[in-house]
Amino acid sequence: MAGLLDISNPEPASPAVIAPPLWLLVELTYRCPLHCVFCYNPTQHARLQEEMTTAQWVDVMRQARALGAAQLGFSGGEPLLREDLEELVQEARHLGFYTNLITSGVGFTEARARRLKDAGLDHIQLSFQDSTRELNDFLSSTKTFDLKQRVARLIKQHDWPMVLNCVLHRHNLPHVDKIIEMALALDAEFLELANTQYYGWAWVNRDQLMPTHEQLIEAEAVVNRYREQINNRCRILFVVPDYFEERPKACMNGWGSVFLAIAPDGVALPCHNARNLPGLQLPRVQDQSLAEIWTRSNAFNAYRGEDWMQAPCRDCDERKKDFGGCRCQAFQITGDATNADPVCSKSPHHEKVIQLVKQAPVMREQPIIFRTDAASRLLHPEL
Repeated sequence: MAGLLDISNPEPASPAVIAPPLWLLVELTYRCPLHCVFCYNPTQHARLQEEMTTAQWVDVMRQARALGAAQLGFSGGEPLLREDLEELVQEARHLGFYTNLITSGVGFTEARARRLKDAGLDHIQLSFQDSTRELNDFLSSTKTFDLKQRVARLIKQHDWPMVLNCVLHRHNLPHVDKIIEMALALDAEFLELANTQYYGWAWVNRDQLMPTHEQLIEAEAVVNRYREQINNRCRILFVVPDYFEERPKACMNGWGSVFLAIAPDGVALPCHNARNLPGLQLPRVQDQSLAEIWTRSNAFNAYRGEDWMQAPCRDCDERKKDFGGCRCQAFQITGDATNADPVCSKSPHHEKVIQLVKQAPVMREQPIIFRTDAASRLLHPEL
């Protein structure tokens, strides 16, 4: 079957040669008050209602720290919907993690800010959808723009370093200058302008979100002008969408290399989108220790190293730089997760990506599908 490795009984990798995970992403919940059209959460989220308890999350954090993980991100969904967030932050601080809250801002009040500060939270990343109220609220299907402005000011008042994040796409790329001005007005230390990567809900809405080459070139030129003007006042990160590159990114810095995510139901993931890859026996932390999952599980060894690679990756002198690119992208576009990432010009499937980019200026009849429970169930009636 296309996309399947023979990983039913893989030869376990030796723990002695596997570096520890450095970055632990704790996805506390898939619940979210926003309905963003580019959300990376699985489109079947409405069928994934189980959430681990406080005690289970604490156990996960302790095991991850013992393995060597140093940075911990609290994410979702919206992690502020968990009433035990402060308790979990406090435990993470006690364990020695550097902690980061990734939030839409909904639920972040003055009282909550004080509690999280007292718990030892190190860093907050706040998302905006646009610099205008109209587009911000449309893309999330909520009225949250004014709330996000208040939250940004609260973050600064409590002396947290702040990253503003804005996912870019066809609809807001022309506003890059205004988004940067908004970040400067809010005194953000970092601004992450991450162009949409097409997984989860962004894959469903790909035809409505993909920009043109011209939009990207113009936006990047604007970013570079601002970088020269503002120096270190705000560091701006501009991430080009994979489809517009000639070489793939080193996805997750290599499969099973530094990144470990735990989903709300306890499923351990080598990348955000691993649920959608066929043939992976995704382990649960309720059933196995993190050490066993990281070093010996089918899922984390499936694309670790180079043995899984096909041509042209296996003979490519860049394979230790990009690790073959993204497995999820390879599967989504070519139907086989072991193929070279098709964004690579060396891939025999690269023409498929070129055609997707060429089609970008043509608006499809299909309307944007917002991330809602109802839409999730419609997309996955089989679950």
